[in-house]
Amino acid sequence: MSRFDRYVLSQLLVLFGFFTLVLVAVYWVNRTVGLFDTLISDGQSALVFLEFSALTLPNVIRVVLPISAFAATVYAIHRMSTESEIVVMQATGFSPWRMARPVLVFGLIVALLLSALMHFLVPASRAQMAQRSAEISENIVARFLTDGRFLHPVPGVTLYVRELSPEGVLNDVFLSDARRQPEDRTDYTAQEAFLVRSEGVPKLVMLDGLAQTLDERGLRLSTTHFDSLTFDLSTLITSIGDVQPGARELPTPVLLAATPEAIAAARSTEAEFRFELMGRFAQPILATFAALIGFAALMLGGFSRFGVARQVIGAVALLIA
Repeated sequence: MSRFDRYVLSQLLVLFGFFTLVLVAVYWVNRTVGLFDTLISDGQSALVFLEFSALTLPNVIRVVLPISAFAATVYAIHRMSTESEIVVMQATGFSPWRMARPVLVFGLIVALLLSALMHFLVPASRAQMAQRSAEISENIVARFLTDGRFLHPVPGVTLYVRELSPEGVLNDVFLSDARRQPEDRTDYTAQEAFLVRSEGVPKLVMLDGLAQTLDERGLRLSTTHFDSLTFDLSTLITSIGDVQPGARELPTPVLLAATPEAIAAARSTEAEFRFELMGRFAQPILATFAALIGFAALMLGGFSRFGVARQVIGAVALLIA
């Protein structure tokens, strides 16, 4: 590369790093605010929040990189134009096609970075996030047990715990179950309860309580006092083994093969596989053209004391289009 190409490329890369850092910070904070409310309100720790925030980062960078490439190109060419560097290069005989060469190289570099994200990091992070989400959804204490609130984990089930002690004792529990037998509704009340796992299945053990079963067909109410009663909670959650990655979580070789078994396992269609696959190849190309659009728009027209505001607006309109 000539000295001019290296100079322009260095300017583009420095500005690209700056805009990427700023935009990733803005997008990431916007994403993590909602994530913080969801996880912390469900009783998750700060480490879980940081883990999920890190898993969202590759997808945020994927969205930001084409915009950063466009912004860096527009800013660099605008500055070179206002400082008459473009005019000098044109006076030496450089054509717009010749001056576009470092911008094209810059766009290809961004495309390579984006390809690594689209084909490797983003699917892996999405798959890991789906797995971790399934594990958290299986955590009954974090998801369901918030003291002082009526919770509805699934339709037909209501759970209330007056107080959750630091030792894990649930004080004054109310559980209404109209899910297992739609014709009968059973309400359980207990002074104390514990969460235990038996053979990998979460269960709620209630002590010193009362079970009231209402037969809605005959309008009969039967009551049973119990010293201890075990309630199976496995029907209220999704088993980790049932979680299957969708098309967005699958690696690119699986999408390329598109076997009937993989399509069925992802609960998807062949058209959705093709759509996701083409998107992974199209977005890196978009980053290259975003840089070239910004350069080409600012090269239109001659020198003006009023700057290149119209060209910048036109470049943004072209990028949106």
